[in-house]
Amino acid sequence: MASTLLEQARAAHEENERLERQAVRDLQQNVSSQREKLFQSHRIKNVVDAIVANSARLAEVYADRDGARKDEIAALGGQGTPNPSATVFTTFYERLNEIREYHRRHPGARVVEGEVDVDEAIKDEPWVQFSGEEALGKYVDVHEVYQQFTNAKFGRAMEYSMYLDELPQTHKIPRNLKFTKTYRAYMLRLLEYLESFFQRTQPLQDLAKHHAKLEADFSDRWEQGQVLGWEDQGLGWAGVLRGEGEGEEGAEGEGEGEGYGAKQAVVDLSQFDTAEELLDGDLVGAGKIKEALGALGLKTGGTPRERAERLLMAKTTRFEDIHPKHFAKAFAPPKRKGGKSSTANGASGGGGGGGGGSSGSGSVAREVALVEAKVQRLCELLEGPISETRVHVEKKAGLTYEEMAAEREEEEVVEEEEESDEEEEEIYNPLKLPMGWDGKPIPYWLYKLHGLNQEFKCEICGNYSYWGRRAFERHFREFRHQHGMRCLGVPNTKAFHEVTVIKDALALWERMREKQGGSKWRPEVEEECEDREGNVYDKKTFQDLRRQGII
Repeated sequence: MASTLLEQARAAHEENERLERQAVRDLQQNVSSQREKLFQSHRIKNVVDAIVANSARLAEVYADRDGARKDEIAALGGQGTPNPSATVFTTFYERLNEIREYHRRHPGARVVEGEVDVDEAIKDEPWVQFSGEEALGKYVDVHEVYQQFTNAKFGRAMEYSMYLDELPQTHKIPRNLKFTKTYRAYMLRLLEYLESFFQRTQPLQDLAKHHAKLEADFSDRWEQGQVLGWEDQGLGWAGVLRGEGEGEEGAEGEGEGEGYGAKQAVVDLSQFDTAEELLDGDLVGAGKIKEALGALGLKTGGTPRERAERLLMAKTTRFEDIHPKHFAKAFAPPKRKGGKSSTANGASGGGGGGGGGSSGSGSVAREVALVEAKVQRLCELLEGPISETRVHVEKKAGLTYEEMAAEREEEEVVEEEEESDEEEEEIYNPLKLPMGWDGKPIPYWLYKLHGLNQEFKCEICGNYSYWGRRAFERHFREFRHQHGMRCLGVPNTKAFHEVTVIKDALALWERMREKQGGSKWRPEVEEECEDREGNVYDKKTFQDLRRQGII
């Protein structure tokens, strides 16, 4: 009965086979609209999940940890029963009598149907939640994170379409602002949305596999210092000295304060060798020196000369060799060569000026960089919807309300027409008969009467096949055959009708030219010209007399 492990295993195998047939039947459908493709992907995903769940139950049954399956198999052969004289047949009939007795006592027991209507199953529309702006996965809807970006210190006011372009370009954001809780919350929210959108629009893709591959590659690039914007592994030392991490709009953003594209506290120390040179002149002010020290996590107090000397240590001393006393209290110096370590968090990632510096450890820098890498990878995978969204937003910005309503109605009409076309039943036509005026195959007797079962090939038309004598005779006046004759340099006259082989057409044209050679018109002899006095000459004589000035 269904309560036995063997019956449960059999039912699970049968269910898996049914699900496989359903998936194959579903994938054989030719779906064209984006809506139907989405529903088909989710149906296949549900089928795959069901097969995986059934297979997991089968694995548990076959593992037989408690030995119940082994006992059931032994009981089928009459082993392990109280009756020592039991055989296979006696056990079989005992089980059969039990089943009959059960159904006699419960005549209204539910009978499980063995087959499920596959045609109805593949027409099912799974419920997938999308916002109105997403249009069933055609566009992305990142308005929430866009508002969070424009209102944060690390962002700036920009158009929504421009934000979609710069969505994966996280390296433009200043380093000292990436260690704030606001930025990390923003990146995690953006990553969460992109993952959700990817799973809803591409359910057959394995997101965990993409992340695992990215994390393995990220670890190698992080150790080698090849992560864009994090070449110093979050220590923030070389980037501040060389001027890296500056936004593309840094030149325009002078005086705008902190934010997207604002300049970091950067001092080019290659131009200075002593503290006097650093303090003299207008190139570097006391405020710049203080900002550079804060970006490096060094103390910003003391006299201007002490601050300049402390900053010059960055040029001549390795970051891990700096004594911990030179670091600010909120920053954790790195592990020194002698084995001493002031803290296990690692060096600061460059949180300048006080905001977020205490949380800028190397481990936090790696976490932020990994989230950025995941966002960039998802933006690559969703490049199509993001570009479609950008085009849609720019187009919508130039439309009036009436035009947008008309376009929306037109899209609805197109979707309804596509759905009605897909709902039409397939016409059974195993003989591949031509369609009549009513959209149905013509009768077979009419097909034979018109000779549509006869195939005529024309080499001049590129070995094109014509079915039926009538279509074959008509094609000599059509463009395909006329173009082929022009390519051969042969006139498409009535004499060449019924000629379909290139060799025969060229041979016939050569014979016709030879036959017409004797009676060919010669203009120099047969063309006549008349002078002013009315005398008639052939063309050659007329030209000779005219050159001599006689006429």
